Amino acid sequence: MSEISNQIKLAARTEGCQTTEVAIGDSVKVGGKPVVIIGGPCTVENPEQMEIVAQKLKGSVSAIRGGVHKPRSSPYAFQGLGEEGLDILQSMSQKHGLPTVTEVMSVEQLAACDEKADMLQVGSRNMQNFELLKALGQAKKPVLLKRGLSATIEEMLLAAEYIMAHGNPNVVLCERGIRSFDTFTRNVLDLGAVVALKQLTHLPVIVDPSHAAGKRELVADLARAAIACGADGLIIECHPEPEKSVSDARQALSLEDMVELVESIKPIAAAVGRSVAGDVAKKRQITVVQGIGSQKSGRLTLRKRIARKAARG
Repeated sequence: MSEISNQIKLAARTEGCQTTEVAIGDSVKVGGKPVVIIGGPCTVENPEQMEIVAQKLKGSVSAIRGGVHKPRSSPYAFQGLGEEGLDILQSMSQKHGLPTVTEVMSVEQLAACDEKADMLQVGSRNMQNFELLKALGQAKKPVLLKRGLSATIEEMLLAAEYIMAHGNPNVVLCERGIRSFDTFTRNVLDLGAVVALKQLTHLPVIVDPSHAAGKRELVADLARAAIACGADGLIIECHPEPEKSVSDARQALSLEDMVELVESIKPIAAAVGRSVAGDVAKKRQITVVQGIGSQKSGRLTLRKRIARKAARG
């Protein structure tokens, strides 16, 4: 612990230090008592797809994810819609009030993403793209930094340090699985790293069970385990028709399964002294409605009194 701590300056957790809360948009904060759920497709395909996603998930998730620049292993695979996809994300966000998360792959893409998205994701392949990390230090938006395929915990923290040292303190770390000799799962989810990171750094830590598993039937259990061990949130791939997804179809949940998963997380979050951020938002809405109802009730009572006095007089 001390060997790593000596290498980390801005991201290190000092004695008595609370986890930093990082804002995504105007209404969502990662790192507080509520765990934050981010959901959506691997790739933004068209406006209709994202409208369905937003309509179905807006009562369950805190933010929507969607890739517009895709780092594909094959040069012949679909590479994303680019700025057209950003416009779709931005339009959906404005309509439904859901902040958005999208990946930026290069310095050249940064300006447009910083303008139109609410959180900028650094994928595992770019965790040590130091020029990109430096540029993200000048970005206005918070950064979601994913752990590299073979990166150590220290290397991940030093990558975060690059962003922070260049001016952007709003970094969220993401454990998304590391490469192993086993081929049954896409990667191996390192929950030990989640626990270690929570002790080593004040930055929020979330988990991506979708890329860790690579198989949708494993995602829910890994997601619940992540919350149980202290993760501050989850980022999960889901799609209106998973089998038709243009990328990562095998690991995407259906929207119905995504909603069910969020519900199943709530008692686990409660067991470790937390809540689910979407649930808190619902309670706030209910409180506001109840408050309005009380005001109306009070006005009606006052009107009745006035009417009675008028009748007597």
